[in-house]
Amino acid sequence: MSLLNYIRNLIVTIVVTLCGLNAIAQDKSVYPLAIFPFQVRGQTLGLVGTEISDILFAHMIKYPDLYLVEREELSKIFDEQQIGLSGIVDSETAVKVGRLTGAKLLIAGSALDVSGKTYLVAKIISAETSRVLGASVKGEVGTELDKLTEELAEKIVETIREHAKDLVPKRPVREDRLTALKKQMQDRVQPSVFIDIQEQHMGRLAIDPAAETELSIFCKELGFTVIDSKLGSPADADILLLGEGMSEFSARHANLISTKARLEVKAIARETGQVIAIDREVTLGVDLTEQIGAKHALQEAAANIATRLLPKISVAKLNAKK
Repeated sequence: MSLLNYIRNLIVTIVVTLCGLNAIAQDKSVYPLAIFPFQVRGQTLGLVGTEISDILFAHMIKYPDLYLVEREELSKIFDEQQIGLSGIVDSETAVKVGRLTGAKLLIAGSALDVSGKTYLVAKIISAETSRVLGASVKGEVGTELDKLTEELAEKIVETIREHAKDLVPKRPVREDRLTALKKQMQDRVQPSVFIDIQEQHMGRLAIDPAAETELSIFCKELGFTVIDSKLGSPADADILLLGEGMSEFSARHANLISTKARLEVKAIARETGQVIAIDREVTLGVDLTEQIGAKHALQEAAANIATRLLPKISVAKLNAKK
């Protein structure tokens, strides 16, 4: 074999290998979840609700397919949204917490002593489907809390893995989202839009902004007139889509890197300055490299926001014509 052919074959092998690894990265399932303080029922257990959730966090963080939302971040979001940090979580709260923290699953539960037994009961709530599954353990009163909580962590993880497809459904591809949006927005007059999303990754400006590109694709496919942010002017558009995106390293799972992204977008009527809609999303991206994972996360956040935000812009345009 000639040196040239050898080099060609080597390049092909490398490309195929990288493509295969990237496919593995995209298929790798990582489940972001948030743990609420447990409720305590009865007087014998004392004030151990927060302690149980802290121990549960410590045991579950060792699993590579789980990404846990830090308590400080969870508390901050709850303070902003005036949500009670307790074990009482309804489906509406689950969806809101998932959107603001990136969590796909919420763990809430209770601890109680009954007839000489201590029970720890957990609810596993899907932030996407609102489905609720359960896991529980019991032991003699006086059993070490750490031991019971470790058993509960193992049962929770086992339940998540067994019912993952029902709890965290596969995210829809762009074509499916667009098909649904076109059906929802048919027979509407779409405005012209100027999109400007500033993105940063770990303090560095993004070279090719993933969120702005994704929003532009959605707008273009749905019939909006998109004014190029580099060549055009905001004065040429009916609606300004302005926002900020940020991504950062989250965790390493074996040879895969998870990256967290946060995106905020607001739609403003250019002539009046009226804010028509505001939305934000937190997502997690997983890939072999941090930069690509960050772009995947921002792209997914933009797609989620586009699904909710663009119909509101269309409705506003119709109202303006009446």
